Amino acid sequence: MKLSQFLKQQRKNNKLTQEELANKAGVGLRLVREIEQNKTTMQIDKVNQILALFGAELTVSFKTNGNG
Repeated sequence: MKLSQFLKQQRKNNKLTQEELANKAGVGLRLVREIEQNKTTMQIDKVNQILALFGAELTVSFKTNGNG
């Protein structure tokens, strides 16, 4: 599932507007909108600040290739 889909689904499941979510997470409304629109340039710490409200966080995983 994409981050944009996850956030929108969680927000709606919790009956929050984008503005309410931004206020609860302590981030700007613009960031919430950008995430839901799948914008690719954003600050990971701010994204995790929002995701923490839903018991989730964005992490990095390294793909392995056949060479190593």
